Amino acid sequence: MKIKTSIHASSIVEEGAQIGQGVRIGPFCHVGADVVIGDDVELVSHVSVMGATSIGASTKVYPMATLGAPPQNTKHKGGRTTLVIGRNCTIREGVTMHLGTDSSRGETTVGDNGNFLAYAHIAHDCVVGNNATFANGATLGGHCEVGNNVYIGGLTAVHQFVRIGDNAFLGGCSAIVGDVIPFAIAVGNRASLRGLNIIGLKRSGLPRSEILVLRKAYRMIFDRSRTVGENIEFAKAEFASSPTAMKIIDFITSRGKRHYAVPSLKGGDGDDVDDED
Repeated sequence: MKIKTSIHASSIVEEGAQIGQGVRIGPFCHVGADVVIGDDVELVSHVSVMGATSIGASTKVYPMATLGAPPQNTKHKGGRTTLVIGRNCTIREGVTMHLGTDSSRGETTVGDNGNFLAYAHIAHDCVVGNNATFANGATLGGHCEVGNNVYIGGLTAVHQFVRIGDNAFLGGCSAIVGDVIPFAIAVGNRASLRGLNIIGLKRSGLPRSEILVLRKAYRMIFDRSRTVGENIEFAKAEFASSPTAMKIIDFITSRGKRHYAVPSLKGGDGDDVDDED
């Protein structure tokens, strides 16, 4: 049995907004005229949804969240841009997600099944994959690209234009100023790599044999006896039959010259953590 759509008397839904079936809009919410809200979405209370924003089905938004505010970018000239939020997301108190800019891709995109804890921020023109977790106060600058199954720790800031690969783990209170390869752990102010996200890889169901291949690839790519460019060529030949290892290699080689987080010169990279079951 479908739940009837309900809108609290204190909330404002502007004419033109598209509201799906089973939507619940609690007290003191404001929904703009260009908003599309999917089936079974809940706005708990005091939520502002602005601009050309669409929210996927079964997403739940908590008080004081602001979705679809104009981008904080002086190059934006006020053209129509969008924010697209996927299905089944949890958006906690005070979260902000901004529209794209008319000087860039014009859309901010958030995937399905995201969990965005209190006061997290997603800036203009970002692309966030499925199953993302942003802990309290995690922040993306503009134009960032975040893969699937990424965890960003509390109070961590990601610099504009940075890419975060699939299944990466960013430790809390970190400053991420370079791209983070898939499957890696990055921690620290001007973060460095601390090895592979072994726990995340196990939870994803990746076979132990493939985790061992990834470890070998990681060590080869960041072997300091040669340049990373030379290491990549060796790794391409060595790991051509491993889709997961090639995902790291492709991530590094697909965009030309970029700045990357690399293992710390101080050691303690953590890629020797026991991965026995």
